[in-house]
Amino acid sequence: MKISKDDIIKVSELARLEFNEEELEKFTEQLGKILEYIEQLNELNTDNVEPTSHVLDSSTPLREDKVVEWLSTEEVLKNAPESEDDFFVVPQVIED
Repeated sequence: MKISKDDIIKVSELARLEFNEEELEKFTEQLGKILEYIEQLNELNTDNVEPTSHVLDSSTPLREDKVVEWLSTEEVLKNAPESEDDFFVVPQVIED
């Protein structure tokens, strides 16, 4: 698969990235080499290879789901720098 500078420009616009001409040339060449390498993987015979979701034979251990005592709202808020009506008070991030 051949990749063009126009492809890089389109992807960079979608990612909201800006590149100068030198960077565009460099990334076009680098991504082209990556895609060529990936195409080589299509030549491998994978007929007898079972699909896997992970290279290691592992599983996620699960804990028993049981009810335990938790901190009360009062205990949680006692270490907060500032609280109001059972909520943390934080600096405003989004302007009105």
